Amino acid sequence: MESVKEKFLRYVAIDTQSAEAESVPSTSKQFNLARLLRDELQAIGAQDVRLDEEHAYVYGYIPSNVAKEVPILGFIAHMDTSPALTDENVKARCIPDYDGKDICLNEELQIVMRTEDFPELPGYAGKELIVTDGTTLLGADDKAGVAEIMCMAEYLLNHPEVPHGRIGIAFTPDEEVGRGVDFFDIAGFEASAAYTVDGGALGGIEYETFNAASARVQINGKSIHPGSAKNKMLNALRIALELDGLLPEAERPEHTEGYEGFYHLDAMHGTVESAVMDYIIRDHDRAKFEAKKAFFASCCAFINTKYGEDTVVPLIKDTYYNLKDALTGHMDLIDRACEAMRSIGVEPVISPVRGGTDGCHLSYAGLPCPNLFTGGHNYHGKYEYIVRESMEKAVELRIAHAKC
Repeated sequence: MESVKEKFLRYVAIDTQSAEAESVPSTSKQFNLARLLRDELQAIGAQDVRLDEEHAYVYGYIPSNVAKEVPILGFIAHMDTSPALTDENVKARCIPDYDGKDICLNEELQIVMRTEDFPELPGYAGKELIVTDGTTLLGADDKAGVAEIMCMAEYLLNHPEVPHGRIGIAFTPDEEVGRGVDFFDIAGFEASAAYTVDGGALGGIEYETFNAASARVQINGKSIHPGSAKNKMLNALRIALELDGLLPEAERPEHTEGYEGFYHLDAMHGTVESAVMDYIIRDHDRAKFEAKKAFFASCCAFINTKYGEDTVVPLIKDTYYNLKDALTGHMDLIDRACEAMRSIGVEPVISPVRGGTDGCHLSYAGLPCPNLFTGGHNYHGKYEYIVRESMEKAVELRIAHAKC
């Protein structure tokens, strides 16, 4: 039986980066992993394995081995990686018996992961870390979840002495661009409850997320030759800077933590004539979330008052809502996760997600779905890493969870 580390290293070598697009999946290369996972599920003996050939969802089941009727429990992970940094040609490197000190990821490019920047690192001294070479992200988000679920499936199918009900497995595309469950077959999946396996450090259980919105701002300037621009030019780029300057500096991601929300300028491009700004707006508290959106709109209105109607044209869209609100009445799922963790010697760490998961959309659509740890850190960037021992504990947890 292949180890979770071995599976993980195979999966991260496959480029599955998603993109902002109207199609699902947003990139056809996500099918490469989807087809591989379909084939592997079939090979290990999973039942009713199917691939959505249009949208790249993979479904499969571990059959029940108990006489009593047990509600179907699901485990879900996403196959895509973030558009924030490439995952093409990932060069993962294993550091066994990590010494707790700074890690040189790339000597040639002088890329170093420093303990002063990532103070949790020394706590993993003696463990095995898997890191990048500093030129790509790693893909632990969420190929670690995929590998852990696959290991659970293989173990249960090879150990009939472990009693469990029917277990549903699903792998989704496009979670990173907010469309991971647009075409998820909830009715066909048949689970009464599920867990996304898309969290971070060992022990993490998450059932609170941000309320989230996107805001795209089109800025319409007026390009005039700079030699004769006085009282004529409207520089869209400078107006963009002015708009951004109206937002509270203390409410940016780099200055917030815990339950504090933020405005985040995620991308900006343009010319004097025209510019586009892409923001994300986040807050755990629904009232504060609505207030943030209203304040953002008022800043745009102020710019239009100053420079003329339709100088800035904002398009604000809600993306997802706080998972906690959809899990009212389903807190037994959290109790079950805590009990399973303690049974394998892991102390649960319950904290709010400073982001969202496929579980947000699924829970609001009727499939209650908290989030569980994978063992990864520093997602969406070159400093991403994962702890092998934490992945192994995650597999143990899946197995303990499945028992009935």
